[in-house]
Amino acid sequence: MRNLAVLGGGKIGEALISGLINAGADPQTITVTNRRPERGVELREKYGVRDLTDNRQAVEGAGVVFLCVKPKDITSLIGEISDTLEDNDATTVLVSMAAGIPLAAMEDASVAGTPVVRVMPNTPMLVGRGMNAVATGRFVSDEQLAEVTNLLGTVGEVVPVEESDMDAVTALAGSSPAYFFLVAEALIDAGVSLGLTRDIAEKLVTTTAAGAGVMLAESGVDPATLRANVSSPAGTTVAALRELEESGIRGAFFRATEACAQRSADLGSGKNVSRQGDLEEFSGT
Repeated sequence: MRNLAVLGGGKIGEALISGLINAGADPQTITVTNRRPERGVELREKYGVRDLTDNRQAVEGAGVVFLCVKPKDITSLIGEISDTLEDNDATTVLVSMAAGIPLAAMEDASVAGTPVVRVMPNTPMLVGRGMNAVATGRFVSDEQLAEVTNLLGTVGEVVPVEESDMDAVTALAGSSPAYFFLVAEALIDAGVSLGLTRDIAEKLVTTTAAGAGVMLAESGVDPATLRANVSSPAGTTVAALRELEESGIRGAFFRATEACAQRSADLGSGKNVSRQGDLEEFSGT
């Protein structure tokens, strides 16, 4: 594996480092940067990686550079390291993990010909079950894409998409863990309302959600069939599902995903740039 640089040692940067090392990567081939030296020391002591505060120094000789900073800082970071990347003996691939910043903006900030990959991750990568959607810039070769795909595969699944689909991807994957967390939160509160203790309600809901997720991912059965398999005629589940349908749950999800996709599009076009998106804390240092 070529040397890697992870610029930004926040949650997403640490998730990448953890996944790579768990997959057998040599920690000394990975350099992480942070604004706060103490955070770098923390990651070095925990994972054995190299830590620096100088981004230019970190990318010297790196084959792949993961940009794990806040979206508003992506293009300035690329400008900061571009001259160093140009001096590297082999071509370096830039991989942005930030929401909303289009490939064209990143390519414009880079030296001409720099291969740039845009990734929409989601927070389950923190437990090795992420969904990473990947769109490639004009100068990314098949071999470079395969290399990035293999690296991202250490923290979850990887799916190639057209950049034009990234706003929809944000709504269906990047932001959607929050939808499931909200449903779980509401069910726990409902359990308490029915007389259960909060601890018991939380255990029932979280364990059921985890099991249902495995069934969705691994059973090979579509969601509609899985739902039907739990729904006995005139039974308890059907009574609950009828109430959800009459309350407009499908329409609520349609409207929610449309709002999310529109917000992603606004970020990509530079609208309301002071509010940089829901994944900023996840992507930041």
